[in-house]
Amino acid sequence: MSDSPPIFTQLDISSGAIRSSRPHQVSGDLSETNRLLHDLVQAQHKSCELLTELVNQVSLQQRQRTAELKAWKEANPQLAKDCRRAAESLAKVHADFLSSIAQEAADNADDFTDSEYALGEFIDRYGPRLAHFNGVLQLFAQLGAPLPQPEASAES
Repeated sequence: MSDSPPIFTQLDISSGAIRSSRPHQVSGDLSETNRLLHDLVQAQHKSCELLTELVNQVSLQQRQRTAELKAWKEANPQLAKDCRRAAESLAKVHADFLSSIAQEAADNADDFTDSEYALGEFIDRYGPRLAHFNGVLQLFAQLGAPLPQPEASAES
């Protein structure tokens, strides 16, 4: 066992660890390393700039969407209240519907693994209905959500 080569080795990669009989080779390696590190830093700076632009763009779109939604809710206050009530009511129906689907899926899990037809039938039966239900529920929830409070009042 002691005759076999070691599985793990340690390498010291610090600048003081370089020992060479050719000093000009060492300085060439160091300048290349410095150039590569400088290039990495420049790439990180560019990446940070791009991420900042992306965040600004996304937040601009979000602020615009929020302003449009606020204007709609102010123009349709009763409809916004009706949407909130509908979302609350449908959330209960949605929970019951999901519960029944989950129970059926648990009861038929063995059939789904054995038969692709049974799985396809289950997805065809519940998938579109669930997708549409989720869409309607999300729409009501967004239209019925309370208006965001202005930031100025939060600071006061």
